Amino acid sequence: MTAAPTLPASGARRFHAPHDQARAERILERVRGYDWDAVPDAGGSSAGIDRDLLQRICARWTGGYEWSRTVERLNRFPQFLADIDGQRVHFLHVRGSNPRPLLLCHGWPGSTLEFDDVIERLAFPDRFGGKAQDGFDVIVPSLPGYGYSGRPAAPIGPRRTAALFDTLMTKVLGYPQYTAQGGDWGSAVTAWMAHDFHQHTQRLHLNMVLVLDDGLNGSEEGQAYLAARQRIWKHEGGYAIQQATRPQTLAFALADSPVGTMAWIADKFAAWSDQTEPDLLARFPVDHLISNVMLYLMTGSVPTSMWMYKGFWNEGSDRFPPGPGVRVPTAVAAFPDPVFAPPPRHVVERAYDLRRWTDMPRGGHFAAMEAPDLFVRDIADFVRATE
Repeated sequence: MTAAPTLPASGARRFHAPHDQARAERILERVRGYDWDAVPDAGGSSAGIDRDLLQRICARWTGGYEWSRTVERLNRFPQFLADIDGQRVHFLHVRGSNPRPLLLCHGWPGSTLEFDDVIERLAFPDRFGGKAQDGFDVIVPSLPGYGYSGRPAAPIGPRRTAALFDTLMTKVLGYPQYTAQGGDWGSAVTAWMAHDFHQHTQRLHLNMVLVLDDGLNGSEEGQAYLAARQRIWKHEGGYAIQQATRPQTLAFALADSPVGTMAWIADKFAAWSDQTEPDLLARFPVDHLISNVMLYLMTGSVPTSMWMYKGFWNEGSDRFPPGPGVRVPTAVAAFPDPVFAPPPRHVVERAYDLRRWTDMPRGGHFAAMEAPDLFVRDIADFVRATE
């Protein structure tokens, strides 16, 4: 796909992902030289990333994977940089068949590559058997400290990021109103966009619900959800506590080890995606898993990507303040996420103006990658129904 290199309204400059083969080779040399004997098997996937799985990924990484192909994929969509309140923001901007703005916001351990299979389908549905009037202008920013976005001066959280992205949409790109979509951290960023900038956010689509009000303890169903979440978090939440409280300590280790970074991130793709397929490399193309990690390594964003957790902790932005919550039309695509299961519907209704709830038959945490057809259809149907 090639899109017209139309510049945004103002305040942005065109960007092409660079091809730094020397840096890519240095990373590959570290992977080739990894001392596998230094890490014995502690019990397979019950103790973290499966050793055999990690070795299979690394064998492809050093035996056929090409970073140059990922650079070509990145550059097939128009990319830009904008300086907003002292923060450099990288974003994709694909002008579609209908100039309705749709912001897609990723999380950790993802990137803009999460949306690689849905951008064109959303922008140009007529190329996939749909109707041109259902298209969008698709905007995909990199979170602060991720990918080609700049490093924040200090950790910032999703609420502060929401203000940056609202400025991107309204002042840089010149859209007076927009639809926001998010999962993982993107769900928190877009929820705060809808809360704090409801005059700009026409509608909100979530495939994870992270920000709620204080109503969870108000019902038996809510209490059961909290108890189940705590049971899961006992086994799955260590990474978040580390990244929220001591991200710098972890950063020194991960920034020095490509294999360590792959283990840290691939473990989440393995645990959080659709568990009906036991083999991670059957759930995702192995090159896509490698490309996502390479984007972190090539941009040096492994340390600052973890800062969002510290910023979230500092902001306390997991709960809306007392008041009406999000009062813009909201849809929840409830994918069967094995770790971040959606809250009970009535709890979501307390915090959001919920207009649509879709129980998805398959997929998991990385919805746009795992079930792009369901993801695209749910957004399109929701927007059509609320226009």
